[in-house]
Amino acid sequence: MNMNAIMQQAQKMQRDMQKKQEELKSTEYIGESQLVDIILMGDKSLKKIIFKDMENFDKDDLEILQDMIKIAHADAVKKIDADMEAKMGPYAKQLGGLI
Repeated sequence: MNMNAIMQQAQKMQRDMQKKQEELKSTEYIGESQLVDIILMGDKSLKKIIFKDMENFDKDDLEILQDMIKIAHADAVKKIDADMEAKMGPYAKQLGGLI
């Protein structure tokens, strides 16, 4: 393989990686808990908090609500990380773990 072909392949891989990263950033991920759902973008920024079943929730007990938000946030981050690994993992293998 000549150097020009290697460079072209590397440039194509870089374009593909950038495209996948942009796709991930614009994807919405829903983290769920019993009382709260949250929507994060692929860059892990918080887009929306959705409260569920509030009629069955003691509104004075904010500590439970805070815990539910943390659980939903952790769930959404886990989904982002899994999707990123699935989409970006092949590039890491091709580059021998350099990314």
